[in-house]
Amino acid sequence: MSDETPLHPAPWPPAPIKTERLVLREPEARDRTAFIELLASPEVHTYLGGPRSRDELECKMPEVPERWPGSFVVDLGGAMIGQVLLRRSPGNRRPAAAGKAELGCLFLPRAWGFGYAAEACAAALDWLADALPGEPVVLTTQTANVASMRLAAKLGFTGVERYQAWGAAQWLGLRSPITPSR
Repeated sequence: MSDETPLHPAPWPPAPIKTERLVLREPEARDRTAFIELLASPEVHTYLGGPRSRDELECKMPEVPERWPGSFVVDLGGAMIGQVLLRRSPGNRRPAAAGKAELGCLFLPRAWGFGYAAEACAAALDWLADALPGEPVVLTTQTANVASMRLAAKLGFTGVERYQAWGAAQWLGLRSPITPSR
Protein backbone atom coordinates (compact mmCIF):
# COMPACT_ATOMS: atom_id res chain seq x y z
CA MET A 1 0.00 0.00 0.00
CA SER A 2 3.01 2.30 -0.16
CA ASP A 3 1.75 3.92 -3.38
CA GLU A 4 -1.47 4.98 -1.71
CA THR A 5 -2.12 8.24 0.05
CA PRO A 6 -3.83 8.94 3.38
CA LEU A 7 -7.48 9.83 3.57
CA HIS A 8 -7.89 13.57 3.80
CA PRO A 9 -9.52 15.58 5.30
CA ALA A 10 -10.40 12.83 7.76
CA PRO A 11 -9.39 13.95 11.27
CA TRP A 12 -6.49 11.93 12.62
CA PRO A 13 -5.91 10.35 15.00
CA PRO A 14 -9.41 9.58 16.17
CA ALA A 15 -10.14 8.57 19.72
CA PRO A 16 -9.78 4.81 20.10
CA ILE A 17 -12.76 3.04 18.52
CA LYS A 18 -14.32 0.48 20.84
CA THR A 19 -16.47 -2.43 19.73
CA GLU A 20 -17.98 -5.19 21.81
CA ARG A 21 -14.66 -7.06 21.99
CA LEU A 22 -12.01 -4.91 20.30
CA VAL A 23 -10.29 -1.53 20.33
CA LEU A 24 -9.03 0.12 17.14
CA ARG A 25 -6.19 2.52 17.92
CA GLU A 26 -2.89 3.93 16.70
CA PRO A 27 0.24 1.75 16.83
CA GLU A 28 2.34 1.89 20.00
CA ALA A 29 5.81 0.61 20.91
CA ARG A 30 4.26 -2.48 22.55
CA ASP A 31 2.94 -3.53 19.10
CA ARG A 32 6.35 -3.87 17.43
CA THR A 33 6.69 -7.63 18.01
CA ALA A 34 3.15 -8.30 16.77
CA PHE A 35 3.77 -6.20 13.63
CA ILE A 36 6.90 -8.23 12.89
CA GLU A 37 4.97 -11.48 13.43
CA LEU A 38 2.16 -10.24 11.17
CA LEU A 39 4.41 -9.10 8.33
CA ALA A 40 6.66 -12.20 8.51
CA SER A 41 3.80 -14.73 8.62
CA PRO A 42 3.62 -17.04 5.59
CA GLU A 43 -0.04 -17.82 6.45
CA VAL A 44 -1.04 -14.14 6.53
CA HIS A 45 0.75 -13.45 3.24
CA THR A 46 -0.46 -16.49 1.28
CA TYR A 47 -2.44 -14.19 -1.06
CA LEU A 48 -0.24 -11.12 -0.68
CA GLY A 49 2.95 -12.09 -2.46
CA GLY A 50 4.65 -13.83 0.44
CA PRO A 51 6.01 -12.77 3.82
CA ARG A 52 8.83 -10.36 4.52
CA SER A 53 12.04 -11.53 6.12
CA ARG A 54 11.86 -11.56 9.92
CA ASP A 55 15.53 -10.52 10.11
CA GLU A 56 14.90 -7.57 7.79
CA LEU A 57 11.85 -6.53 9.80
CA GLU A 58 13.78 -6.78 13.09
CA CYS A 59 16.43 -4.43 11.66
CA LYS A 60 14.16 -1.94 9.89
CA MET A 61 10.99 -1.78 12.02
CA PRO A 62 11.07 1.39 14.15
CA GLU A 63 10.61 1.09 17.90
CA VAL A 64 7.13 2.58 17.46
CA PRO A 65 5.63 1.14 14.26
CA GLU A 66 4.82 3.76 11.68
CA ARG A 67 1.73 5.81 12.38
CA TRP A 68 -0.21 7.20 9.46
CA PRO A 69 -3.82 8.23 8.93
CA GLY A 70 -5.98 5.21 8.21
CA SER A 71 -3.80 2.62 9.98
CA PHE A 72 -5.58 1.06 12.95
CA VAL A 73 -4.12 -1.54 15.28
CA VAL A 74 -6.78 -4.07 16.27
CA ASP A 75 -6.38 -4.69 19.99
CA LEU A 76 -7.96 -7.57 21.91
CA GLY A 77 -7.50 -7.47 25.67
CA GLY A 78 -4.49 -5.15 25.44
CA ALA A 79 -2.64 -7.09 22.71
CA MET A 80 -2.45 -6.43 18.97
CA ILE A 81 -4.12 -9.17 16.91
CA GLY A 82 -4.26 -7.39 13.56
CA GLN A 83 -4.39 -4.22 11.52
CA VAL A 84 -7.12 -2.48 9.55
CA LEU A 85 -6.02 -0.12 6.78
CA LEU A 86 -7.98 2.66 5.09
CA ARG A 87 -6.05 4.53 2.38
CA ARG A 88 -6.85 6.50 -0.74
CA SER A 89 -6.42 4.27 -3.78
CA PRO A 90 -4.41 5.91 -6.58
CA GLY A 91 -6.20 3.73 -9.13
CA ASN A 92 -3.02 2.97 -11.05
CA ARG A 93 -3.85 -0.73 -10.72
CA ARG A 94 -7.60 -0.45 -11.39
CA PRO A 95 -9.33 2.67 -12.72
CA ALA A 96 -12.59 1.73 -10.91
CA ALA A 97 -10.72 2.23 -7.62
CA ALA A 98 -9.16 5.61 -8.46
CA GLY A 99 -9.56 8.17 -5.72
CA LYS A 100 -11.75 5.99 -3.53
CA ALA A 101 -11.00 4.85 -0.01
CA GLU A 102 -9.59 1.31 0.03
CA LEU A 103 -10.09 -1.11 2.92
CA GLY A 104 -7.57 -3.77 3.84
CA CYS A 105 -6.88 -5.89 6.88
CA LEU A 106 -4.34 -8.35 8.22
CA PHE A 107 -4.85 -10.59 11.25
CA LEU A 108 -2.53 -12.96 13.06
CA PRO A 109 -3.51 -16.60 12.36
CA ARG A 110 -4.38 -17.20 16.03
CA ALA A 111 -7.13 -14.56 15.64
CA TRP A 112 -8.74 -16.18 12.58
CA GLY A 113 -12.21 -17.68 12.76
CA PHE A 114 -13.62 -15.59 15.62
CA GLY A 115 -15.27 -12.78 13.62
CA TYR A 116 -12.66 -10.20 14.66
CA ALA A 117 -11.98 -9.08 11.07
CA ALA A 118 -15.67 -8.40 10.39
CA GLU A 119 -16.07 -6.57 13.71
CA ALA A 120 -12.95 -4.44 13.25
CA CYS A 121 -13.58 -3.63 9.58
CA ALA A 122 -17.21 -2.70 10.27
CA ALA A 123 -16.05 -0.34 13.05
CA ALA A 124 -13.45 1.26 10.74
CA LEU A 125 -16.06 1.68 7.99
CA ASP A 126 -18.46 3.29 10.51
CA TRP A 127 -15.69 5.68 11.54
CA LEU A 128 -15.04 6.53 7.89
CA ALA A 129 -18.76 7.13 7.25
CA ASP A 130 -18.78 9.66 10.11
CA ALA A 131 -15.44 11.25 9.17
CA LEU A 132 -16.08 11.44 5.40
CA PRO A 133 -19.83 11.11 4.77
CA GLY A 134 -20.69 9.72 1.35
CA GLU A 135 -17.24 8.22 0.74
CA PRO A 136 -17.34 5.08 -1.43
CA VAL A 137 -14.94 2.31 -0.41
CA VAL A 138 -13.23 -0.39 -2.49
CA LEU A 139 -11.66 -3.67 -1.51
CA THR A 140 -9.44 -5.92 -3.62
CA THR A 141 -8.56 -9.54 -2.98
CA GLN A 142 -7.61 -12.69 -4.81
CA THR A 143 -10.65 -14.72 -5.78
CA ALA A 144 -8.89 -17.76 -4.25
CA ASN A 145 -8.93 -16.05 -0.84
CA VAL A 146 -12.29 -17.48 0.21
CA ALA A 147 -12.19 -15.91 3.70
CA SER A 148 -11.62 -12.41 2.26
CA MET A 149 -14.37 -12.92 -0.31
CA ARG A 150 -16.79 -13.91 2.50
CA LEU A 151 -15.70 -10.91 4.58
CA ALA A 152 -16.25 -8.54 1.62
CA ALA A 153 -19.80 -9.88 1.13
CA LYS A 154 -20.54 -9.62 4.87
CA LEU A 155 -19.38 -5.98 4.88
CA GLY A 156 -21.63 -5.11 1.92
CA PHE A 157 -19.10 -4.98 -0.94
CA THR A 158 -20.41 -5.79 -4.40
CA GLY A 159 -18.15 -7.07 -7.14
CA VAL A 160 -17.50 -4.57 -9.92
CA GLU A 161 -14.52 -6.14 -11.65
CA ARG A 162 -12.47 -9.32 -11.95
CA TYR A 163 -9.00 -9.18 -13.45
CA GLN A 164 -5.63 -10.93 -13.58
CA ALA A 165 -2.68 -9.50 -11.64
CA TRP A 166 0.38 -10.92 -9.91
CA GLY A 167 -0.30 -14.27 -11.60
CA ALA A 168 -3.73 -14.75 -10.00
CA ALA A 169 -7.40 -13.89 -10.47
CA GLN A 170 -8.32 -10.74 -8.51
CA TRP A 171 -11.66 -9.29 -7.40
CA LEU A 172 -12.52 -5.61 -6.91
CA GLY A 173 -15.55 -4.81 -4.79
CA LEU A 174 -17.30 -1.52 -4.09
CA ARG A 175 -19.23 -0.51 -1.02
CA SER A 176 -21.36 2.43 -1.97
CA PRO A 177 -22.08 5.06 0.63
CA ILE A 178 -25.46 4.68 2.25
CA THR A 179 -27.61 7.69 1.61
CA PRO A 180 -29.87 8.36 4.58
CA SER A 181 -33.55 8.73 3.74
CA ARG A 182 -35.11 12.04 4.61
